[in-house]
Amino acid sequence: MATNAKALPAQVPRAKITSKGQITIPVEIRRFLGVKPGDHLRFEPHEGGVRVVRDADENVFEKWRGIGGFPGMGKGREAIVAYFREMRGHDDLD
Repeated sequence: MATNAKALPAQVPRAKITSKGQITIPVEIRRFLGVKPGDHLRFEPHEGGVRVVRDADENVFEKWRGIGGFPGMGKGREAIVAYFREMRGHDDLD
């Protein structure tokens, strides 16, 4: 997944779980995955163990959220439906 990933060392990196269930991901693994603070990881079941994968499933539309809205239109589905019903001249009896 990572384009600039480096090879893992021969010795297998290890991490200790804290009392809160947290771990520090070894620097070799962070480099291998190409992750930085704020990135997300997925833990997937895999052949009797767990595979850690960089979560690259970004919503490509998220950066456009809210752009191009109409003045006076609220947020959410209900607000959009109400806005267009009013704009089209519908009333509650339609």
